[in-house]
Amino acid sequence: MKLLFVHQNFPGQFLHLAPEMVRRGHDVLAFTDAANQRQSPIKTLRYKHEVIQPDPQATRLGRNYTLMSDRGVTVARAAMQLRDSQGYVPDVIFGHSGWGETLFLKEVWPEAKLIVYAEFYYKGRGADVGFDPEFNPPTFDQVMIAQGRTAYLGQAMLHADAGLSPTEWQASTYPPLLRQNIKVIFDGVDSSVMTPNPDAQVTMPNGQVLRAGDEVLTFVNRNLEPYRGYHIFMRALPEVMAARPDVQVAIVGGDEVSYGAAPKGGRGWKDVFLNEVKDRLDLNRVHFLGKVPYQTFTALMQVSRAHAYLTYPFVLSWSMLESLSAGAVVVASDTSPVREVIRDGVNGRLVDFFDVKGWSAALIDVLANPGAHEKMRIAARRTVLDRYDLKTICLPQMVDFVESFAPG
Repeated sequence: MKLLFVHQNFPGQFLHLAPEMVRRGHDVLAFTDAANQRQSPIKTLRYKHEVIQPDPQATRLGRNYTLMSDRGVTVARAAMQLRDSQGYVPDVIFGHSGWGETLFLKEVWPEAKLIVYAEFYYKGRGADVGFDPEFNPPTFDQVMIAQGRTAYLGQAMLHADAGLSPTEWQASTYPPLLRQNIKVIFDGVDSSVMTPNPDAQVTMPNGQVLRAGDEVLTFVNRNLEPYRGYHIFMRALPEVMAARPDVQVAIVGGDEVSYGAAPKGGRGWKDVFLNEVKDRLDLNRVHFLGKVPYQTFTALMQVSRAHAYLTYPFVLSWSMLESLSAGAVVVASDTSPVREVIRDGVNGRLVDFFDVKGWSAALIDVLANPGAHEKMRIAARRTVLDRYDLKTICLPQMVDFVESFAPG
């Protein structure tokens, strides 16, 4: 079949699926933003989109829809040009609904089946909005803003033949009428890469080498920010480092904002919370690595004795599943997306998101007693092998799902 992937940051969630569909003999094409510099072996066409910020006074709650539908119009026009100039008509379109790209593709190709990657549906209550009163106090205005943000997501699902979500909890954020048309398949973890390695080592920016078996505490996210609990982790760190004088702390993440708002004053969240506690830290043992290559991340998970993962009730990070696959002991926030994967005391530890002292105590315990947590490491990897493995579970399920929409 002719299969078109649409993602402004392609390959994104289609990193493994797109090449597999090529391998299986399908005619695969990708649409992405011209500003996207990521490389892919998939034949890729690029659309040029100029983001024009709407006047918030004029658009009010509709400003998010204005932004997303503008991109949808750009993609639809690029699709029309492809259809009219080359006669291209896909059998199946699989696009991420998060940026509005799929909104009008059915108007260009009404005969095509449309699948949307339904990653998250904003909610005024019960998810990220109002969860952390320190940065996002719950107000009715916030509820209305969150509901306003769903307009394009609901439209994307209504015009799609099906949706796909990576976790049950993320699928559950959609209203029941939309949820019934969403299949749940995780993106998959390559357990042959993210595997325990007793010979693993990784070099810190100061030249120090950390090896498997060393007392290493890790914290990893795309960016260091409240949505991923960076503030809680940093506030727990002084007590952890005081109790464990040999621990080395490796922190991965940029100083930008992926989710939520930026801090006031021009500083990034990294310095805001580092400055809050740095007088109580031995900074020679705290290593900020920024954003790292995947090989470095893999090695970090393999040398980690304790890995801290926190998140608001929001999209679950790939890195958490990958850390389980590498056999790390994960101490994670007791929030809805995490509870879907981790059972406290079985394949990881769960701590109330806001319990700073509880975080310190749990991390100290894991660092001090690696032998007592060995069964947990084994169970962590088994969780991935049984439920989230890329090659044996997730990718075959995803292939079957997409091929079920092929003509005939």
